[in-house]
Amino acid sequence: MKTDLTKLFPTYYKAGTSPELVELGEANFLSIAGKGDPSSEFFASRVQALYTVAYAVKFYYKKEGSDFTIAKLEGLWWFDTKKFGEHFTISEVPQLIPRQEWHWELLLRLPDFVSSDQVKKIRMEVFAKKKMLDITEVEYVTMKEGKAVQMLHEGSFANEPASLEKMQQFMQDHQLQKTGMHHEIYLSDFRKTAPEKLKTILREPVRVVKQKVLV
Repeated sequence: MKTDLTKLFPTYYKAGTSPELVELGEANFLSIAGKGDPSSEFFASRVQALYTVAYAVKFYYKKEGSDFTIAKLEGLWWFDTKKFGEHFTISEVPQLIPRQEWHWELLLRLPDFVSSDQVKKIRMEVFAKKKMLDITEVEYVTMKEGKAVQMLHEGSFANEPASLEKMQQFMQDHQLQKTGMHHEIYLSDFRKTAPEKLKTILREPVRVVKQKVLV
């Protein structure tokens, strides 16, 4: 049978339209990083390189009898806090940090049976055939977010601040503090889907803030 990660890990790939706290385990991914406007050719070339390696990995394992469905594209997003400061709320960041100043890491989750050594070998073979320099930047990484606040955002990326405000309020109400990079999971293919029909899981890794006890 073909492994489908969206069915195997429903908590990871599902979110409600209201903020919620979830606990996420460790997972392996194909990864490629960069900086700049996500509407740029550079961003598109990075996406292409990531999928090129992903499909090569899929076809290799399919021949070995372990086929799997390519996972949903994900992205980690951050900016240079030394340059812009750390005083922004999560809802202010998308509006106040210029798109060309965004750092990002694009991810495709892998089944547990896919090994790092095999990915490296396949990547070298694909580069030898395709001669796409971006392919050499694709890596195998492991990530564990732990506690996170998440929410399903429906509609344009430009309207994300409204959802992020709700997440920010949820975090304040439950004494939670952001601890890592903003995380998005693209349930819709943003290259083919109308902005108003997009569905994106927004996720913020958090920790519980200990309250001071007055004595």
